[in-house]
Amino acid sequence: MFFKRLRADINAAKKNDPAARNKFEIWLTYSGVHALSWYRVAHFFYKIKLKLLARIISQTARFFTGIEIHPAAKIAGGVFIDHGAGVVIGETAEVEEGVVIYQGATLGGTGKEKGKRHPTIKRGAIISAGARVLGGFTVGEYAKIGANAVVLREVPPFATVVGVPAHVVRINGEKPDDLEQEKCDPLQEELCNLQGKVYELQKQIDELKAGKNGKKK
Repeated sequence: MFFKRLRADINAAKKNDPAARNKFEIWLTYSGVHALSWYRVAHFFYKIKLKLLARIISQTARFFTGIEIHPAAKIAGGVFIDHGAGVVIGETAEVEEGVVIYQGATLGGTGKEKGKRHPTIKRGAIISAGARVLGGFTVGEYAKIGANAVVLREVPPFATVVGVPAHVVRINGEKPDDLEQEKCDPLQEELCNLQGKVYELQKQIDELKAGKNGKKK
């Protein structure tokens, strides 16, 4: 199963990256493929209740690749993480086959709530560079999330969303005539910006706490 998914990840990189020359080069040099391979090992140990070992493996992978994937996340084979530096995939996130994730993207939560708090990314969706998809909702099949968008609610299949907060601008490549979406609200936009900053600060605080705990040991 591991090697089957590794082949699918390599094939996804070959399909989506015009700079990819051959599969051997992808296997040796692509950080996204390496991160997914480390993740699959960590996920195996997480499932058999060796959670500390799984977390050690995931943090080691983060150190070498710059990509942080929680070992409890569910990621299908055939996912492509392009370049990948700064990508974060949270604990309850689910990513289906054919998804493309660019550098700096975050599949995160909006707080400390329990249960399903990270997004589900359906088949063929594209998460562009710097996008923040925050919450336990679904991004539909073949949807496109624009660069640096902050997505806080469900995205329909085949939709393109952009902005802060993100809103639908295309469905199936066409602009809907009766699109039901909020008008630009400066206050809401500012709140979304602040929410993104709070998420980043909380992440930094957690990292500092983890570092201090490691030193004490």
